[in-house]
Order: sequence, then structure tokens, then C-alpha cells
Amino acid sequence: MKDIKYLILALISSLLIIGTTGCSDFLDKKPDDYLTMEMIFSDKIRTEDWLAGVYSGIPNPMWGYFKEQGWNIMSDDITIPSEWQPFGWKNVYAYTAGDWNPESAWNPYYWVTFPQKIRSALIFIENARPNQAQGMSEEYVTRMKYEARFLIAYYYALMLEIYGPIPFKPGVIESVDAPESELMITQTPYDDIVNWIDNELVEVAKNLPAVYTQEADWGRATSAMCYAVRARMLLFAASPLFNGNPDLKDWKNSDGVNLFKPTAEIGKWARAATAHKELIDLAHANGYQLYKEYNNDGTIDPFMSYYNMSLKKFSEGNKEIIFGRTWDPGRDYYEGLANWQAHHLPKGINGNAGMGVTQELVDAFYMKNGMSPILGYDSNNMPIINAASGYSESGFSTGGEIRNTKWKGGLGPDNIQGQVTLSGTFNMYCNREARFYVSVIYNEAWLGVDNRRVEFYQNGGRDTGNTFDAPQNGYNVRKRISLDAFPREGKYPYQPGILYRLAEAYLGYAEALNESDPGNADILKYINDVRQRAGIPNVTSGSQDEIRKLIQKERRVEFNCEGIRFHDVRRWKIAETELNRPYYGMNFKGSAKSDDINNPDAFYKRTFYKNRRFYKKMYLWPVPQAQIDINPKLIQAPGY
Repeated sequence: MKDIKYLILALISSLLIIGTTGCSDFLDKKPDDYLTMEMIFSDKIRTEDWLAGVYSGIPNPMWGYFKEQGWNIMSDDITIPSEWQPFGWKNVYAYTAGDWNPESAWNPYYWVTFPQKIRSALIFIENARPNQAQGMSEEYVTRMKYEARFLIAYYYALMLEIYGPIPFKPGVIESVDAPESELMITQTPYDDIVNWIDNELVEVAKNLPAVYTQEADWGRATSAMCYAVRARMLLFAASPLFNGNPDLKDWKNSDGVNLFKPTAEIGKWARAATAHKELIDLAHANGYQLYKEYNNDGTIDPFMSYYNMSLKKFSEGNKEIIFGRTWDPGRDYYEGLANWQAHHLPKGINGNAGMGVTQELVDAFYMKNGMSPILGYDSNNMPIINAASGYSESGFSTGGEIRNTKWKGGLGPDNIQGQVTLSGTFNMYCNREARFYVSVIYNEAWLGVDNRRVEFYQNGGRDTGNTFDAPQNGYNVRKRISLDAFPREGKYPYQPGILYRLAEAYLGYAEALNESDPGNADILKYINDVRQRAGIPNVTSGSQDEIRKLIQKERRVEFNCEGIRFHDVRRWKIAETELNRPYYGMNFKGSAKSDDINNPDAFYKRTFYKNRRFYKKMYLWPVPQAQIDINPKLIQAPGY
């Protein structure tokens, strides 16, 4: 049996919080009543529970990406009212105001929580052992240890995304009586950590299945998940934020070692391309594919395909999900489904209603002909309209639009099959691509669960009113929310938590190829695979810069409201533009169905909503000041 001192451990010793709680209830027990390692790891249920505790650090891609991690709110996809701050949104909102510093609170606190999970994973690897009498075969225990190794690499990768270089001492469990020189270590150069994670994930992948045959195992680590985390990390490493960024070239650790290389390396893009292709090949060989549904005539139904891509379970044929977060309905129901879904939906059906997509996201969606409606913005932040696209910001439709789809989001009171917009719809919302309708709730859209149209008009509209629980920019969010979700009746359908899907591999591969091997035929092939599923025409040609911009826009649209946009604008190093400008919506105070820009009561006109602030230092999270106070060898990120 291990000595008690080995129950208080430090993996990354400079990250150790003195006086905080340990990584699990097991470590919080007093010496006279705690469970020993012998008792825990000789019992199958306790052994599996320990590993489940390590898994619990995986972020929740629904509620977490909104309120905890906050990626969707911190980007330019979704906005929330400032009045929500006292109700648990203060930290996320502060980032959007540029109020971010080493003492800023952030609930997930990766700098501390992930080392705790990593430490717990190492304890598991050291102590888990076969027990035939309990149904713990050597093969099963070995596989669980590889799962723990995957989680270690994954948590390191997540820390790299937001902090850049961190103190890094992989595989080491320090004793509490280790000398201070071993406990207090400085940051390790970024590329060194990337190389270790890369090699570790490749090795772990060799020992995990690509897919599980039992539905109960969904969410456990697979070789496909290993390759997905690796591909995303290497795409980050190749991107301008971390590849030759002049703003980081002078950042050194306490030993005087540069934490980033000063010049960009094209080879990092080639490495990322290879990693994505290996992921795609592995996925295809094991049955993963873009989720598609078809019309009766055999054509792709882009509405149903994109809609159910985020709602169908893997066991229901949604083989696009490569990395999913499993959750317990009993444990996660409130925040995992009820709170998450209600916050997206209109006030008139008892939704929380204040969460709305930005006008800038509305502008990003293509027309159904595949053309962009908006080419940019002028010096007054007004749109430069692409006249050739057929887009208009004036007037209303004179009839409903029918498309070849089984989607029921626009059926209307007459239950017209294939109808996607109703007569009298503002022309801004007409003739748009399928992903727009599946993602955005706009004024006068059909609200099927209440058998009526949405009413966002101020003073009289059922879905607004003099309250901050209303869409103050004139929109709510439909993306990833079932058409059957109905807060008033407590109906919150189950949906999977998706952290990585195959479409991300396709567009990541195209991006990395465009930078390392422009003109490669695979670039357009994989872009067009995603566009075909969305029901818009193929791209046939373009310069390297044109394709680069196309990929960035395609990612903006395809992954809207999935937590990816925030990291994209950071790694492309365009957040200073995209997240540092006024944001617009429809006229929240408008009470008339009018698009007259001179009419103060007109709802349908672009109206300033709020200012965003983003400063260059905010590309990276600061090292928490509390950790620098503990460990003077930590060097703060530039700008803080």
C-alpha cells in the first residue's frame, strides 16, 4: 500500500495551488477514514469511477462553451445582454469589454484544474490493475490506461490553445517532500510541448479502437479522437498566432530561453496537412462520414442534413461525430439540456430569450446561389451589398418560398411541405442558404411549437418586452436546438455534445494544404464536400489568397455557434479587427413592420447594439497572478 504522502501529488509542480482542494473526493479524505489506493483499485466500480473523474474535465460543448468557457459569447457569433452579468455571466462578459488581466476570474481555470485531472490520470495509470474476479481483464485495464494517457495529452493541448507555453513535466508525480527546485519550474517552449503531445497521441492511437461497438462506450477515447486532437493542435501551431508571431518573439522563460521561434515555418503547415489527412483516412476507413439526409429524388436535403448533424446520436447514424462528450442525464439535465436550450429560445414560449446571433453572423451566410450577400463594411460600419447575389435589405416577400426539403422549420399555419420562409418575410432573410435557416431565429420566422410567427417587435410582441430577457439585437439562436424544444411544456430533447466532427477535419485539411501546397486538388475537393452538404454550388478556382478567405468564411458559417469561431479569429490573428468594432442588429425598440431607416419605430433597419473591445494582449490568457505569487519562475504573457 502506498504511503499517504503519495496521495498528495503534483504533476506540474509550479501549478500546484497551496491550500486548495485536491483532484477528487478520494484525496480530500482525512488519514483515519480515507480510501486507500488498495481499496480503490481492487474494486471495479471504484476504478471506473476514478477514470470517469478524469474524463469529467472534458469541456461541455453546449452550456460550457456559452457560460463557462464562454467561447461563443467571447467571439462574434452570439451576444448576451449586459444585465445577465450578475447571473453567472460576469467573467465571460468582461472579456467582450476588454476587461481581461492576470486577476480576472474565469470559471474553468485551466491552469489549475487540468493539472489536477492530469495528476489524477497519472495516479490511475500507476495503480489500476487487472482483477479477474471483478471482471477487470488485463486487456481492459490496459485500454483504460491508454484512455488516461489520451486525456493527459488532450488537457495539455487545451492549455496550449489559450495560454501558449506552460510549465511542462510530463509523466512525473512529485512527492510533497521533493525539493523546491523541483516543484518550482518555468514555462517550456511551445514547440517542445507540441512535439510531445503529437508523439504521445500517435502512440496512444495505436492502442485504442477507432470506434466502439457498444453504445454505452460512446464518448470514451478512440484512435480517431487522438488524431482529431492532434490535427487541431498542429493547425493551431502552424497558424499566425503561434507560427512566427512578432509579438511573441521576445517572450522568454526565467532561464532566458525563447518560448517561441522568431520566424514562421512553412513546414508546420505541411505537418498539419499530413495530420489532417491521416485523420480523414482513419475516419473513412472506420465508417465516419459527413452526416447527410436525402430527399425522395435522391438529392441531398441540406436543411435536414445540417439540422440533424448536431442533434442525431452516433448510434442513430450520425457518423460525423469524431469526438463527443458523454454525459449523464441525471447529472447534466439542467445545464446540459434544459438551461442550454431555453436560453436560445423566444420569451413567448418561456425561453430565456436574451441570447441572440449577431447581425455580422447573419451577414456571413451565403445566398442559396452560393454568393456572399455582403462584401464588407464601409467606414460607417454599413454593409457593402453584393448586388449580383440577389440580396436586398428593403421590402418584404409576397409569397412563401418552397424548397426541396423535409425540414419543418418553416411550414407555416397551412403546413406547407418544403416551405422555408413565409409570405411577408423581410427580404434580408429570403433566398438564403439552408444553414442560415437552421441557425437563426429572425423576426416573423415560423415558431412551430406555438403554431405562430415569432414576434420580436417591441411593445406588443409576444417574444420581447421591456426586459433584458429578450433579443436586444433582434435575433435568437436556432443552431443545435431541436424544433421540438418547448420550454413552456418542459420539452428538452436529448442531443449529443460534439467537440469535433469530420467537417472540421475536411476544412482544416484544406486550409493547411492551401498554405503548404496551394493548387493541390484536395483543397477544393474537401471544401466542396462541405458545401455540397450545405446545398450551395462548388468552388471551381481561386488564388491562394482567395481560397484562404473562402476557407475562413466557410468555417465561420459551417461551425457557427459551436465554439470554434473564437479560436479561429485568434489563431488567424484577426481578432483585433473582428472582435474590436461596433456590433449591430435589428432595431430592438422598433414596433412597426417597417424598413424605413428614417422611422424611429421601424424594426427592420440596422441599429447599433454594442461595442466590443479586444486588445492585442488578449490573444493569450494571462498566467493567473495567484500562480505567479506562488511560483516566481513563471513569466507573464506579453502585454499583461
